[in-house]
Amino acid sequence: MTLAVVLTASTGHAQSGADRQLLERLRNLEANQAAMQKEQAELREQLKAKDARLNELESELHRGKPVEAVAPAPTAVPVEKASSEVVPAPRPEQGAVASAAAKVKSLLPEHVPNAGFRIYEGEHGQIYMRLMTYVRYLNQKALDSEYTDAFGNENKVKQRHDIQLTKFFLPFSGWFLTPKMRYYLYVWSANTAQGDPAQVVGAGNINYNFNRYLTLGGGIGALPTTRSTEGQFPYWLGVDDRLTSDEFFRGSYTTGVWVRGTPLDGLNYMVMVGNNLSTLGVGASRLDNGLNTTTVMLNWMPTTKEFGPFGAFGDYEMHDQVATRLGTHFTYSREDKQSQPGTDSIENSQLRLTDGTNVFTDDIFGVGTTVQKATYQMMSVDAGIKYKGFALEAEGYSRWLTGFDGPATGDINDINDTGYQLQASAMVVPTILQGYVSGAQVFGKFGDTAEARVGMNWWPFKQRGLRVNAEWLHLDHSPVGYTAVPYPVGGNGEVFTMAVEMNF
Repeated sequence: MTLAVVLTASTGHAQSGADRQLLERLRNLEANQAAMQKEQAELREQLKAKDARLNELESELHRGKPVEAVAPAPTAVPVEKASSEVVPAPRPEQGAVASAAAKVKSLLPEHVPNAGFRIYEGEHGQIYMRLMTYVRYLNQKALDSEYTDAFGNENKVKQRHDIQLTKFFLPFSGWFLTPKMRYYLYVWSANTAQGDPAQVVGAGNINYNFNRYLTLGGGIGALPTTRSTEGQFPYWLGVDDRLTSDEFFRGSYTTGVWVRGTPLDGLNYMVMVGNNLSTLGVGASRLDNGLNTTTVMLNWMPTTKEFGPFGAFGDYEMHDQVATRLGTHFTYSREDKQSQPGTDSIENSQLRLTDGTNVFTDDIFGVGTTVQKATYQMMSVDAGIKYKGFALEAEGYSRWLTGFDGPATGDINDINDTGYQLQASAMVVPTILQGYVSGAQVFGKFGDTAEARVGMNWWPFKQRGLRVNAEWLHLDHSPVGYTAVPYPVGGNGEVFTMAVEMNF
């Protein structure tokens, strides 16, 4: 016989008001117990999938990725006392009921910092959804209105002064059937390229995680040619724009296959084979018939075995111990003139000379000369250190353009360009305010370029997800540029930009 019936029989009809309240609470407790026990039985199969997910999260932690917070072991739920009466101790199964309740809550939709909203998780799969967008004010009116390239040609510079909802990025990620089968699919819009074919992009990839040592993936992904293409986006010091040297040397997104893993704690590798340096805005019919792009990446974090979420720039996390990083990348690609993205294509990456001229421009090396194919080889080396909100991060680059093929290209000599970037940042007010200074240079046969910038980030709600960024840039003949970034090709002078970014 239940506890509620026993108490009813012992008190009869002479119960006081406090006794009746106590009896009602106990009846409710018993009803809740029955319901929770039923839910506990239904959860058994789902919890098997949850345990598998926890094992995978442990593997991701070894790779230096952000890991979802796991709730602490639940404590027994205290039963409210009625007046001065002593309430009987909860039954032993109440602890299991409370534990089941905590597990139920862990499966409900929730926001996980740096991962997005978990909108579903069950026996057969998981879905996370994120959103990244920003509104940017851009003032380029202080730039020179024209520049002269290395071949003596006069070029106009569009001095922009506008406000744009610059980018809309909506990724979905998770697993299907088994936590080892991962997917990452997204819609990406560059609103500064309104009307262009590549304004809206749907892309993504799938991966199978065998273990921490080996993950096999395929689809559209970032070529890991420099540190900023390892997957840190959008956790940069500025909002969605790299320094000009990084932009000049790097590859972009392409379709391919890859392997990656973490052979030792703090040591990560990736090897990718793809179609070309940049596939966004390039149809399959424009590609050549070879997989001629290969990238190898290796990074090592010797001291703390991590470098912040996604290996982000800056020390927002305020490391209590010195965190260090060393990285290197090597890329080879045989590029074809027809497989180059358009000038305003989203995440555009083109082969340019240091004066900003596209290598495949007709007659640029002489009348009748047209480069149809060229070989791109690039190596980068980076290092960084973080401690108590301070960060110093540097990267050096060297690129070789060789193997020119096309009409009258026999006299074109090999081209070697070098450069670097340096970024220093500090959390002036922890979790709220960050200041930074950056510099970059590119050196080459067709001219030297430079950039300096000063910026700040303000997180009004004391957490990542919403920030206000302001930057002042001084450009000395920028070798790169398109509408999605604040600098144009040939830009010489000052630029000011301010952005409000949402990333959740």
